Amino acid sequence: MSDDDVVEFASANSLDVVVPHSLAGVRVDRAVSLLTGLSRSDVSTLVDTGRITVDGRVVVKSSLTLSEAQHLVAVLPDDDDGVVRADETVPVDVVVEDPHFIVVNKRPEQVVHPGAGRSDGTLVAGVVARYPEILELVTEGLCEALRPGVVHRLDRGTSGLLLFARTPEGFESLSMQLAERSMGRTYLGLVEGHVTEERGVVDAPIGRSVRVPTMMAVKSDGRPARTGYEVVERLTKPRPLTLLQLRLETGRTHQIRVHLSAIGHPVVNDTRYGQRRDKRLPDERFFLHSASVAFDHPVTGERMSATAPLPDDLAALVATGD
Repeated sequence: MSDDDVVEFASANSLDVVVPHSLAGVRVDRAVSLLTGLSRSDVSTLVDTGRITVDGRVVVKSSLTLSEAQHLVAVLPDDDDGVVRADETVPVDVVVEDPHFIVVNKRPEQVVHPGAGRSDGTLVAGVVARYPEILELVTEGLCEALRPGVVHRLDRGTSGLLLFARTPEGFESLSMQLAERSMGRTYLGLVEGHVTEERGVVDAPIGRSVRVPTMMAVKSDGRPARTGYEVVERLTKPRPLTLLQLRLETGRTHQIRVHLSAIGHPVVNDTRYGQRRDKRLPDERFFLHSASVAFDHPVTGERMSATAPLPDDLAALVATGD
């Protein structure tokens, strides 16, 4: 079996793969997490309930190491019935509120919308509880049922600003600005090593990895992708690190993480696209923060902007790194 063999999924609620070379020697919990997007703790629950098998045998330890060409099957938690259920217990930090949109400061542990076995406690559930009119965007066919009002995405491990539309005018305008690249989005990211250039642009196409289909990679036949960067600060403790301001010129899946990894400076604690675990952060929390967003008001055309400072967990790493 070659590295380029593609993983096959049996259905939306199951994982059925022949282990590729790239996952040989990897713990079963990490492999299932990489392939499904589930957290390691969620995968551990699958192990505890006998829902993962390797070559037909039930896995009893999450630490089991996989070998190439083994048959890995996982029965995933059932997704909900395709409907987002409002949940007022989910915290929603609204930074800007307008009749046509809201800007939310997402917590790093929050999953934005249901998927990959996650149906409860998502950020959209909290948003819908406070702004139920957003569901009308789904009934009008403007957005997906599980992503009501969501204009752009943030990974679970990324904190910071996220835009939701509240009206059809808001959704159409903001989505158009995103597609036409007139929406400004900047991030702060701490990366491994010292970036030597003060500023630059990573211009490299991105496509789905043939080795691990849930990951993205720089590929010659991928979609165009550009990420601008500028050095904010170079840190020396506990090792050489660089705080970057990052500007998205396109919006591909995992774009910043893929691009920074490709130039040899992966995001701190991004174990999916980097190799180093930083124990100062939780397993699924990497140092990437959506710090600002700028766009034209959907109705008035006025230029709008919002900012969010680094949350305490990331600010502490910068403070101790000088």
